[in-house]
Amino acid sequence: MAHDRLSTLTSWHSDWKGLRVGVLGLGKTGFSVADTLVELGAEVLVVAQRADDAQVRLVEVIGAALVLDEQLAAAPGQLVELRPEVLVVSPGFHPDHPVLEWAGEQGIPVWGDVELAWRLRDKVLTNADGSNRAPAEWIAVTGTNGKTTTVQLTATMLVEGGFRAAPCGNIGIPILDAIRDPQGFDVLVVELSSYQLHSTFSMSPYSAVCLNLAEDHLDWHGSFDAYADAKARVYTNTKVACVYNRSDARTESMVENADVVEGARAVGFGLGVPGPSDVGIVDGILCDRAFIDDRRTAAREITTVADLAARGLGAPHTVANVLAAAALARSFGVSVEAIRRALARFELDHHRIELVASADGVSWVNDSKATNAHAANASLGAFDSVVWIAGGLLKGVDVDPLIRGRAGRLRAVVLIGTERETLRKAFERHAPGVPVFEVDHTETEEVMSAAVRLAAAVALAGDVVLLAPAAASMDQFVDYSDRGTRFAQAVRDLLGGGAADEHDAPPRG
Repeated sequence: MAHDRLSTLTSWHSDWKGLRVGVLGLGKTGFSVADTLVELGAEVLVVAQRADDAQVRLVEVIGAALVLDEQLAAAPGQLVELRPEVLVVSPGFHPDHPVLEWAGEQGIPVWGDVELAWRLRDKVLTNADGSNRAPAEWIAVTGTNGKTTTVQLTATMLVEGGFRAAPCGNIGIPILDAIRDPQGFDVLVVELSSYQLHSTFSMSPYSAVCLNLAEDHLDWHGSFDAYADAKARVYTNTKVACVYNRSDARTESMVENADVVEGARAVGFGLGVPGPSDVGIVDGILCDRAFIDDRRTAAREITTVADLAARGLGAPHTVANVLAAAALARSFGVSVEAIRRALARFELDHHRIELVASADGVSWVNDSKATNAHAANASLGAFDSVVWIAGGLLKGVDVDPLIRGRAGRLRAVVLIGTERETLRKAFERHAPGVPVFEVDHTETEEVMSAAVRLAAAVALAGDVVLLAPAAASMDQFVDYSDRGTRFAQAVRDLLGGGAADEHDAPPRG
């Protein structure tokens, strides 16, 4: 009976009153879920391992119940007594978590916040002037690397094209907050992690992209195949354009095997010459051959690699992200002129190939957002001679191919983090000629200062000291942002100021 009821809950205007819901987790996502469901009249119990006083008060204010269990080794008694009709889980909980295993044994459906948001996307159906509007379309973005940049690029292009658009999802603005914005949107550009896609079933995006696929989060998914299967869900029920990476055959295979809405097109992007349904590059010019009438015999110029480089967007993986974003924006009707204007004012996020300082011919670059081997590989590939600061939580990923492939670009390596031994042994196997230094400090306040001093001692004029850890940060830092901020401060402390202009670009190979 509970499952029958859930099948009717496909709108904000459905009858959610009295629905018994367990919410697992109390970060930004968990709170947005609880807040939304209480507003709808559901009976909500939040289960979390920890919460600060402010979070506890907020849960009380919105009218949800809260259970705190630091170990959470089994479903708490209050959750069992609730007999939830659905469990809405935050992305951080592994599929084999005891509470989720209990839900499976009880036959309780498990949703993520994206699944809930898709069902509720029609909350705002009037414009500011009182006229009717359709629910916002969704453009879905996933991939191992480049999601946030591509989401921000796409949203910027859409806004420049005259649409009311917003980036949301895994990018930081919970999707449930976006769908409840009283002004409403024409389109939401939704960053989706593999965790979120794992528990999303109903979504039917306007257009979608999987930017790339490489080993990541294997500790969460259990295998690369399971990780890839979760990513592939981004294309399910896509209505207009399935954008894929021409240099990553696995993303093309995802599109070929996806169950899409009839009429949806496959659109490739890549750094090579585009085919007649692609976006790509011809003689340094980014071209559209997918969204023009005479695409079999012509191409439309979007911008040039030189113009992107002048804006600090010239790294190959960033150019690829620009092409993917342009394809998504063009699928929604944005003109190439609007895309050019958007690119002229776009700036990369902090902690993404961010030049911190230049002194004595050495550039110091913060790419703390390179939290996996795939991202670090792209970052290392942008420079000719690198002193690489790497390490952290490797998430079960094999780093051997990365080290083997990039050894020729390394002046030296400085290892940080709790899994240094794995990296050290990989260098012994695949790059024995590269000097390896280690930061033994475990105190967060000391790690980056020590790493920066070691890097400065070996860097020569023309080198780039690159923080691209290829690992998650939570072993020693709050998050990748904290890690990058501490790196930047350590560099400035060492150099005594002299930070480069934020628009300057370091030398790239």
